Amino acid sequence: MTRVKPMRADARRNYERLLKAAAEAFAEHGEGASLDDIAKRAGVGSGTLYRHFPTRQALLEAAYVDRIEAFAVRADELAARLPPGEALVEWLNELCVGTIQVRGMKALMGSAVTDGSVAAVTACGTTVQGAAARLVEAAQREGTLRADIEPVEVLRLAHGVSTAAELANGDGSSIRRYVSLLTEGLGPAR
Repeated sequence: MTRVKPMRADARRNYERLLKAAAEAFAEHGEGASLDDIAKRAGVGSGTLYRHFPTRQALLEAAYVDRIEAFAVRADELAARLPPGEALVEWLNELCVGTIQVRGMKALMGSAVTDGSVAAVTACGTTVQGAAARLVEAAQREGTLRADIEPVEVLRLAHGVSTAAELANGDGSSIRRYVSLLTEGLGPAR
């Protein structure tokens, strides 16, 4: 059995400072923010950054894990309050808006819905895929969503909606329309 050593207090402080600096840098510059700049903002060397976060993706995920978990919680809240089809549509609207409003989030969501060619699905990907699966399966049981739709397909399409909304106006005001067009097409044949 391998034991994981707890982080020293100074290492924990560095970790927290790196997360704060990363969230700020990603908000300003998107997922392409300079990792050297993030280390500088946190008051640490780039070696410390890479010791905690070996890849840009790992840092991006750590910076946004709370937001991703909030999306999953929100899916469950909507499922408890609305009929399944409506809960799915509302969640997709909120998810798409979130991916536009929080720079860097779209890249993280994109990696969560890859075709499996990535070595491992991230923890954030697992969280958002689980939330989508619960909503999709409920809407399918209700009969408001085609039975042959996979949750990951819905997430990929939502990612496309976010991209389309950015191209249209960049502020997300067209998301409701685009999600409506998308979900009407995902409904069962009439």
